[in-house]
Amino acid sequence: MNISLEGKTALIGGSTQGIGLAIAQLFADCGANIVLLARNAEKLKQVQSSLSNNGNQVHDILVADYADPVLVELVVRNFIEQGGVCDIVVNNTGGPPPGAIEHATAEEFLAAFSSHILINQKIAQLVLPGMKQRQWGRILNIVSTSVKQPIAGLGVSNTIRGATASWAKTLSNEIAKHNITVNCILPGATKTGRLDAIIQRKAAQQNISEEQAKQSMEHEIPAGRLGEPREIAGLAAFLASDWGAYITGTNIAVDGGRTNTL
Repeated sequence: MNISLEGKTALIGGSTQGIGLAIAQLFADCGANIVLLARNAEKLKQVQSSLSNNGNQVHDILVADYADPVLVELVVRNFIEQGGVCDIVVNNTGGPPPGAIEHATAEEFLAAFSSHILINQKIAQLVLPGMKQRQWGRILNIVSTSVKQPIAGLGVSNTIRGATASWAKTLSNEIAKHNITVNCILPGATKTGRLDAIIQRKAAQQNISEEQAKQSMEHEIPAGRLGEPREIAGLAAFLASDWGAYITGTNIAVDGGRTNTL
């Protein structure tokens, strides 16, 4: 099976580290033009220069912080109005801080809703006219297995992740007739900076070492190990390609079997 994204342009959020970076790298390897979106201009330039290029690819950067939805909308709008194309969108940004839901503030919920649901919606509204015109498009949302099974200690995240999945399912039904798919990828415990923070918090709460906290987490995973960002990227590449044309409105876990739901 040859997964080719040649001739396609992918807008990828949070693409200077972790899962977003792994997706950008693999999509570039598959021949796509990459539009990197993140808040750190210097890191964006470093990633841009490191991406593979077959000589016909053009890689761009957009600088904006997901904490500022107005700015994100502005830079994406400017890119499109200046002739930029978005065939593939990967909605990806860091999750809300961990914590029990009973202690979460209204401001924490609003911030999470803004950086996930509202930005996803604004970007979709900007790219959908072009996708409909070309009768081809892919919208991928990097979410969490908490869509299927809430994770203890991630109250705000559990809530927002579920809302994101409902948003995606609703949108997928509305635009499927245009050969545009919308899917959610649900990473399990994956080696990212966010997971490091969760492990540190678990270790502090249980008064154990971070290595013990990590091993405890791995023990809950049937595969017996943490995931690699590139393993999430592999599924993203498949769904973004023509091979994924008949898959839409789904929530697919990539978690080594940890989620105890069908």
